[in-house]
Amino acid sequence: METVYDYLRKQVEKRPNATAVFDDRRRLTFHELDAMANSIAAMFPIHPKVVGIVMNHSVEMIASLFAVLKTGAAYVPVEPSFPVERIRFIMDECKLSFVLTEHEYARKLGTSHPLLFVERGLSIDTSASVQASAQPEDVAYILYTSGSTGAPKGVMVENHNVCHYVQVFHNEFHPAAGDIMLQYSVCTFDIFVEEVFASLLSGAALAIPPADVKNDIHRLMHFVNKHQVTIISGFPYLLLELNKLEHIPSSLRLLISGGDVLRANYVYHLLEQADVYNTYGPSEATVCASYFRCNSAQPMPDGTYPIGKAVKDVQIEIRDEQMHPVPMGKPGEICIFGEGVSRGYVNRRENDAFVTLDDGRRMYRSGDIGIMQPDGNLLFLHRKDTQVMILGRRVETAEVQNILCECPEVEKGEVCACIDEQHLSYMVAYIVPKDKQTFKVSSVRKMMEKFLPSYMIPEFFVRMDSMPVTPNGKVNHTALPAVLKIGAL
Repeated sequence: METVYDYLRKQVEKRPNATAVFDDRRRLTFHELDAMANSIAAMFPIHPKVVGIVMNHSVEMIASLFAVLKTGAAYVPVEPSFPVERIRFIMDECKLSFVLTEHEYARKLGTSHPLLFVERGLSIDTSASVQASAQPEDVAYILYTSGSTGAPKGVMVENHNVCHYVQVFHNEFHPAAGDIMLQYSVCTFDIFVEEVFASLLSGAALAIPPADVKNDIHRLMHFVNKHQVTIISGFPYLLLELNKLEHIPSSLRLLISGGDVLRANYVYHLLEQADVYNTYGPSEATVCASYFRCNSAQPMPDGTYPIGKAVKDVQIEIRDEQMHPVPMGKPGEICIFGEGVSRGYVNRRENDAFVTLDDGRRMYRSGDIGIMQPDGNLLFLHRKDTQVMILGRRVETAEVQNILCECPEVEKGEVCACIDEQHLSYMVAYIVPKDKQTFKVSSVRKMMEKFLPSYMIPEFFVRMDSMPVTPNGKVNHTALPAVLKIGAL
């Protein structure tokens, strides 16, 4: 087995002068990317174990990731826009050695952890040399997802897990020199891992557009066309926006959807212009566990695409509540085996999701309900718990509800997930206020924004005189007022 940095070194040796990564300010070859990673690692005040990354997306950020990985440490990515309390929770739980960041975020990050500044325009120290010390079993990164206990949980993914996924991606999509991957995703989501490592470690280049360009589909496509980007991986909603365009840039050969259900009416126009894939995989199984090629395939009767077949060296089984395999065509929990299954959660929270069977195989219980079809393709049905997908991100309504109930104005609070006309999830918060006369929903929302990113804030708030309950004292969700949302296309 090898490490992420081993894979980078292979590309440096094979194509030192080929472009590796570029943004709106500078462009680095593979040799320069490696040299910048050495320059950053040489600045480390101590030999780190876990390093926070709170940076704007740039070539310096990418080099920082490899600097951390070369030393055998794990990186913990956090978007600078995240609420302060959420950032501090993540930093405290991971016991960071220090944080790589930029001066503009120093005040936000405070003084609880040492800060090491990596600014845009960093000079490369060609004399810097750092010994590579990573091992395949070392944790490469920790991604925080929404947690059912009311707090975010960190998924620890090891170097060999990432290297396996690079092989998986290469086996299916064949990225190579000449390919350019768009870096569109936030750093806290699996798609970012796919964008960065599946491209660079295969010899392809990574293109980082300016932040404001990402928010305008027409400007984004101008960037794609100008730089001849060939691969885009994103949420279904990005593909939906692309589908609305009359044409997409001819350089695009591959469009990958992940993170939520892909519907046929999101991509019908794109199928004529590029290969379109629907993918599935929780963070705990390292990016993706299954692929489905949509071109020339018929969607299901409900208008969705299957999530496909297990990727190379991964096995997927459908099991019941007692963890017994279910018959073909019967619903059950999607359970994942193989090289993609990660180490588990920080502080071993909720580790009942990771199970070692009597035959010695290690399994991840996804919490997703699915059906295996006779042709071997897997169908995703729904979550078995309170977890939903909001804008492609996994959200536990229990975590949102926990924050809601901590608000001083709230006597009782309940958060429910609903489905709009386009089968997309949204959240509704029901509140019994402590003081009906002085209650302001704006105050509640402002309080929640201190702890939760914007996509985890409920779209609707409903004030209640009292919370309806069942005979056993639990909230009666069927008696809560329905809040309907028109799906937007």
